[in-house]
Amino acid sequence: MTPDSVNYYWRPGCPFCTMLRRGLDKAGIQTVDHNIWDDPEAAAVVREHAGGNETVPTVVIDGVAMVNPSASDVAEYLMKTAPHLLPDDFEPPEPGLLRKIFG
Repeated sequence: MTPDSVNYYWRPGCPFCTMLRRGLDKAGIQTVDHNIWDDPEAAAVVREHAGGNETVPTVVIDGVAMVNPSASDVAEYLMKTAPHLLPDDFEPPEPGLLRKIFG
């Protein structure tokens, strides 16, 4: 079965959500957004994947969850498993400073 969307779980006021949103937008990665404060079902999905916590951002692609990923993490996963969800002119995002330092 082929993944058909990138599900992005977030909440208002979350700086980590804002950073990931910027990175995904810059990379041109389209998402289906779920505000966990407005949608109890979305909050339940996040708790399922985050050890009972409502840790955001959480990205779920075809049942595979990434809790607090970077845009690079999401892009890397998509390149390997669902390149059809990347834009035609996709350029992988540059790794952040910490990733450059620590790999």
